[in-house]
Order: sequence, then structure tokens, then C-alpha cells
Amino acid sequence: MPDEPAERTRTTKEVNPARVLALCSGASFMAFLDLSIVSIAFPDILDDFPGTSLNSMTWVLSGYTILLAAVLTPAGRIADSVGRRTVFLWSLAAFTAASLVCAVAPSIWWLIAARFVQGAAAGGMIPAALGLILATTPRERIARAVGTWSAVAGFSAVVGPAAGGLLLRAFGWRSVFYVNLPLCGAMLIAAVVVLPRQRLRGTGGRLPDAVGSIALALGIAGVVSALTEGDTWGWVDVRTLGLGLAGLALVAVTVLRSRTHPAPALEMTVWRSPVFRTANLGLGMLNMTMFAWMLAAPLFAAEIWHWSVLQTAAALSVGAVSSMAGSLTAGRVTRPATQVKVTVLGALSFTASNAIWASDLFGPTPNFLGGWLPAAILGGGGLGLAITCLSSLAAGTVPPQKFAGGLGMTLTVRQVGGAVGVAGFASIMASGAAPGGIASFHHVYVAAMVVNVLCAVVVGTMLAMLRPGPAPAAASAAQAPQDRATPTQ
Repeated sequence: MPDEPAERTRTTKEVNPARVLALCSGASFMAFLDLSIVSIAFPDILDDFPGTSLNSMTWVLSGYTILLAAVLTPAGRIADSVGRRTVFLWSLAAFTAASLVCAVAPSIWWLIAARFVQGAAAGGMIPAALGLILATTPRERIARAVGTWSAVAGFSAVVGPAAGGLLLRAFGWRSVFYVNLPLCGAMLIAAVVVLPRQRLRGTGGRLPDAVGSIALALGIAGVVSALTEGDTWGWVDVRTLGLGLAGLALVAVTVLRSRTHPAPALEMTVWRSPVFRTANLGLGMLNMTMFAWMLAAPLFAAEIWHWSVLQTAAALSVGAVSSMAGSLTAGRVTRPATQVKVTVLGALSFTASNAIWASDLFGPTPNFLGGWLPAAILGGGGLGLAITCLSSLAAGTVPPQKFAGGLGMTLTVRQVGGAVGVAGFASIMASGAAPGGIASFHHVYVAAMVVNVLCAVVVGTMLAMLRPGPAPAAASAAQAPQDRATPTQ
């Protein structure tokens, strides 16, 4: 059954889509950057807070990741209800304030608490930013806008270690957080000027179900916490099982409430589209292997090839540049059937990259030209192509008045997929006759190959869905009038 058509809207002033895209991509870049930039500062933070256990230290990273994943979906629904501009501004302000607390933290627990707040703020900022991009971009340019946003967001994963390394050398670990302040301050000022006062009237201005929203956030946090800490605690430990099962139960409660609630916490109607469901499954699978790749590559370079931080960062930039090129190329593809084919090509390209990593080209002797370079080009380019096209396919099925909520769910799926990938990486690396050795890395990439091939098969099934005509939700979105600004109070 198709979703209701978007309400025709008006704007009180001209909106510059390019400026909105630049601002919102920059904010998303900052949010994703703080996922990766902090990990390189761990040794210095431990030195500054003597007596801190490594288990406690991991919460500086996992606390951010867990809250980011937990908040994405409910924040998207709230943005669709009360206004994407409002949610974006408040989230960016909270992210800035939390960055300041991180920078001046007097103890490890202050730092961890501030990272939780920072992660939650990022979880509000990202879907609101993406919703603003989609709402102000002409429909014929949406694929290219998503490609640009994906390229910028993806580049942050590799810029993080390099930028972190340079800041650490020059100014110490606190500079990793101080650097956010002028950048976020400038974006706040720009946001007030650039972003239109607008929203679509998706739920009549009603906030989504509070009980369902809280249950959803806690449920996702529980599932991601179990996946993140399972290898440390043990997969049959009562904490792992308790958090995982409780999280799944809370998510189930939200789903049941959302089926009948007039302002549901989960926008269930978008899941009626088989294209949306399949695109999200593909994105989750790709993120599983991408997160494992992002962890394994720098660790292999440091532990096996004994490269310095700057050498590793320079080598990682090859994949980042390739990923950006793939994303920008995919952004030019607008036909859904072609997007599916490009996604399959991208997944198979990433499979080929994993095959190189799993081969003797990655042995005890450094091999940049013969091993790292082709693997990074194939892997980064394949990910850029596949993730951008799948994101565009998912966005094309979401009616404009539900952009932030629908894309918030997509981003949550990606974060959960990433958490599964991290857990799988840790488990594989800890198993075998020589845990942490070259064979363990090769096993990680063999597993990634299997997942990527399955992803290509799953995504390929969308061709059959598209041949008879667009999926119902996709047709509704395509026929809906352009999402333009409606003045808010």
C-alpha cells in the first residue's frame, strides 16, 4: 500500500541546496570523524589518567558508538515531527558543548560521560542533516547529493587516524577534542544563516510515542553494547546475554507499539517497500565487512609490517581517496536498476580486495605496491560505489515528509552491522592456533569475502523487484511534490 503523498509546501526565502549540502556534510563529517580520531589517543589518555584499566578505556570509544546507534532512529522521527533545522541546531550545540567537556575532563569518568553525550548529539545531528539535504535538493539531484554526503562521511574514517596522529604529536590528546570547538562554532553560525526555517508536516507536529522512543533507544543500546563488549565479557556471560536479550525485547516492544500508535516511534510504513528492506540488509552486510576492514588494515600495518602511525595513515588515505571517487561516481547514477548493478559491481570489487588481503601478498614482508595499493583501490572504490547506490535506493523509497526518520533507521542498521563486524573481527582474531598472527588476519578477510558475495546476491534480487515498475513506496516518493520549506512557529 503506497504511503500518503507528501503535502505541498512553500518557502519564505530561497534555499541554496549547495550551501545546505556543504554545511550538513561538514557536520556529518565531524560526527563520523569522532568515531575514529579518538582511538589513536588511547595510549596518551592512559598516561594522563594512571590506574585506568583498558576495559574502562574502551568505553571512551564504545560509549560514543553505542549512543550514536541508539539515538539515530528516534532522533530522525523527532526531526520529522518538530523540525529538522531545530534538531540539527540543538544537536550541533550539544556536540560542541560535549567536545569542550571532553577536552577539559579532569578524570576518565568525566571523559566517558562526555563521550556518551557527544555520541547522543551526533545521533541527533546526522539524520537531521541528511534529512535537510534531501529536503532542499531537487529530486533529480538527490543521488548526486547522497553521493557527495557519503564521500565526505566515508573520508572521515581514514582522516581520523592521520589527523589524530598529527594533533597528538603537536598538542597532546586534548587537542583531539579542542579542534572540534572552532569548527563546530563556525558551523553553528552558518547553520543559523543558511538553513531555512522548515519542516514537512509528517505527523501533524506531534512528537513520536515517548515510551516507544525510549524503549527503542535503550533496546538498540543494549544490542550494540552486547555486540561491542561480548568478546571482552564472553559471549555466554550473563552481561552479554542479558543486554542482548533485553535489547531485542525492547525493540520488539517498540515495533508492536508502532503498529497501532498514531505517532509511532518507528515509521513502519517505509518497511513495506521490498526495495527499502533489501537495501538496508545490503547496507548492514557491507558495514559488517567495512568495519572489520577498517580495524584490520591499520592493525596489520602496525603489528605485522611495523609501520609508523604516519606511514599507516598515508597508506590508508589510498582507500579513502578511492572511496570518495567511487561515491562521487555512484552519485551520477540515477536509474534504480543501474544503481543495483553498480552496487553488485561494488560488492564484488570489495570481495576482490578481501581476496588480495587474504592471500600471500599480505605476508610478513611489507608489500605496498603489489598488495596494499591494489587492495585499497578495489576495496575503497567498491565500498564507495555500493554504499552510495544502496543509500540512494533506500532514500528513493522514503516519502519526503519522513526523510529524517526513514534515513535514521537506515543509519541505525549500518551502525548495528558495524558492531557485528567489530565483534566478528575480535572473535576471529582471538581464535586459531596463533591468535593475532597473519593467519588470523587472513581468516578475517576470508569471512569478509563470504559476506560480500552474499551481499551481492541479496542486492541482485532487487532487479526483479524493479522490472515490473517501481516499488509502491518508491513510486509514491517519486511522484510526490518536491519537499520544500514550510514555516515553523
